[in-house]
Amino acid sequence: MKNLLAALLFTGAAVVIAGSASAASPVTLTEDADLYTLDNGIVTARVAKASGDLVSLRYKDKEMLATFLKPDGLPDLVKDPPGQNLTGLNRGMTDHQYAFWSHDAMGVRGAGEAIDRVTIDPKSNGGTRAEVSVKGISKDRKMGTGPGVTGEGQKTGQFASDIEIRYALGAGDSGVYTYCQFEHPADYPTTSLGEARFCAKLAAFFDWLSVGDDPHHFKHYPKELREGDKYVYTINQTDNPGFGWASSTDHVGFYILNASMEYMSGGPTKVEFEGHRDTNAIAAPCVLNYWRSSHYGGAVVDVAAGEHWTKVIGPFMLYVNSGADPQAMFDNAKAQQKKEAKAWPYAWVAGVDYPSPAQRATVRGQLALKDPLAPGGAKMTNVRVGLTAAAWKSPMPPGPSGIARTVDWQQDAKNYQFWSRGADDGRFMIPNVRPGTYTLRAFADGVLGEFAQADVTIGSGKIDLGKIAWAPVRHGRQVWDIGIPNRNGSELFKGESYWEPEIPLDYAKLFPNDVNYVVGQSDYRKDWFFQQVPHNESPDAKPEPFYGIRAAGRATPFAVAFDVASAAHGTATLRLAICGTATRKLEVTVNDLPAGTITLPFGDSAIARHGRQGLWYECDLPFDAALLKPGTNVLKIIVPAGPINNGILYDYVRLELDDSASAASTPRT
Repeated sequence: MKNLLAALLFTGAAVVIAGSASAASPVTLTEDADLYTLDNGIVTARVAKASGDLVSLRYKDKEMLATFLKPDGLPDLVKDPPGQNLTGLNRGMTDHQYAFWSHDAMGVRGAGEAIDRVTIDPKSNGGTRAEVSVKGISKDRKMGTGPGVTGEGQKTGQFASDIEIRYALGAGDSGVYTYCQFEHPADYPTTSLGEARFCAKLAAFFDWLSVGDDPHHFKHYPKELREGDKYVYTINQTDNPGFGWASSTDHVGFYILNASMEYMSGGPTKVEFEGHRDTNAIAAPCVLNYWRSSHYGGAVVDVAAGEHWTKVIGPFMLYVNSGADPQAMFDNAKAQQKKEAKAWPYAWVAGVDYPSPAQRATVRGQLALKDPLAPGGAKMTNVRVGLTAAAWKSPMPPGPSGIARTVDWQQDAKNYQFWSRGADDGRFMIPNVRPGTYTLRAFADGVLGEFAQADVTIGSGKIDLGKIAWAPVRHGRQVWDIGIPNRNGSELFKGESYWEPEIPLDYAKLFPNDVNYVVGQSDYRKDWFFQQVPHNESPDAKPEPFYGIRAAGRATPFAVAFDVASAAHGTATLRLAICGTATRKLEVTVNDLPAGTITLPFGDSAIARHGRQGLWYECDLPFDAALLKPGTNVLKIIVPAGPINNGILYDYVRLELDDSASAASTPRT
């Protein structure tokens, strides 16, 4: 049967997926002391009982996962025989090889015991589905050492949580599902999770990165290119739920398909790794499902002693296919992702904290935008509506400021989030929401700020929230604005080139006299650079992998010239929407007189790591309108001198004037 299927896989240019629901071979499950083996005639998956690693995934009689250095340390690359190196010890990889959860069921590598069991026996369902589980208990030990963990954490483990990893295979499936439940019982100590993801390190014949539709994220990426800096391949994860690698020589593909994003961090604006080459001599193609990371502002899972916390990550599918070229295989994978999304939540999941379809809700409503001060009338596009946890205080000890950290939805990996796209008229529908109490949130292109309504209780079934008024904050009539409020710098000059490592250096070449924007004449698409960074003056400055630009630069003013008809009074407010931060303050002057200092709340390394967006926030600076004069005025926003990485990424800028307000000079953040 397998030979026949292999012979039928190619039919010209079409993508062919072996097997079908109507004529699928039954699933079999076998085991020995070390391994579970799941097979459905299309794929064969082997799971290590000691760790929960997926140590082999074969398709078309090809091993899809990476090879590694031999146990004797010789540099020859060999295939890893099933059953060898099942503890996942590092043999040439940056952490461990195969396909694995960074926090596995063993705790610290080689420490502790895992509990393995069969959770769905195919003998009980006629070969329809098999599922196996490997669980580690964290009592008296910590689990996992995710990427980036150094020092004592590598020896002792990092996170106090029981971890159960599952793999499931259905008849006719061209791939295997995996998911992981984290559980922190109330009697476990206060704990904090580092970076956490599922990673598959793939065979050497994969040479085509397929994480997005644009040429930069869909490209030939053979080992010899290496290209050093993996951050140039990051991408918005919500907009790209199906991603992976293809082989232009062996004509097979390997993709991760997220049917839902409810378990991922950061909501619909989160930028993340989905694929790159491993940063070592082997340079294995990596495909990653990051659900908690430190990238672009990162995300947080902090759990207090006495708190019972559970979260299920997945299930998501490790999908394999074949085809004539990478484009055909990627298109097929994206089509399969849509099928998976329609099947969510999966009816076959049981025994973990995963509400069934009947226990979930479909939430509808309509946002009614009311903004009488909007020039030309209130309009919105690209509406995003979500249900998230309320902002929460971290139980971890405060940092140098002495203030406990507050975590909002952009940095939340601890809780589930449910987002959907709304219509331009504000109508929205959010499906498959778990029961709970949420904050309803919304943002949209063309609207500065964010809508939030707390304490929205969701049960099950169909829930209609009706019409909901959204009145964006205004501090007076609009004098001028620059850009489009859309949470990134895509519409600003060079915003499309954000990923190029040289781009902070290009600013000084393109704007030798810095930005001088004239309201009514200039065009933000070509006259307002999307980054404001210290102005490079070193001829030898160059980007370095993972670190951006290390050279220093002088202070950089962005000047805005605008006319005022008559003497102003009251309060003017400069409103900055910032979507990437690597400096602590901005100075603002009006007609060369100080208007105030804006202290920025946090950094996210979005500039050093070639991003167009990191953490978004608004920072407002009210100042005495008497600083304005009849005729032409010049307002300057100044980034201080320092390392060239240390600037900001712009989303949008606006000046408002309230003639009736008292003069003020206190920034609002």
